[in-house]
Amino acid sequence: MIEDLLAAFFPNGSIALNTRKIDRNIELLKNEFWFEVIYNEEKYRKQFFVNRKVRKYLQSTHRVKRLIKKEKVQNAFIIFLNNQLGQF
Repeated sequence: MIEDLLAAFFPNGSIALNTRKIDRNIELLKNEFWFEVIYNEEKYRKQFFVNRKVRKYLQSTHRVKRLIKKEKVQNAFIIFLNNQLGQF
């Protein structure tokens, strides 16, 4: 939640991303079947490591918990990833 507040004050990404937190959240998500499927696809997996917007999204533990619990949020995340593919 604090990260979300800081992001509001630094919208251009002026604050550094917390790599350990992102990696820990990715590990949590890898326990979910739907995430494991997309994680194993090269086009998506690359985004988890190099795309700043995707990494910033995954930095939020609150968002990750919602991803784990809600199918609607999972579908929105997949759409977000696909949109990022077009910009990458």
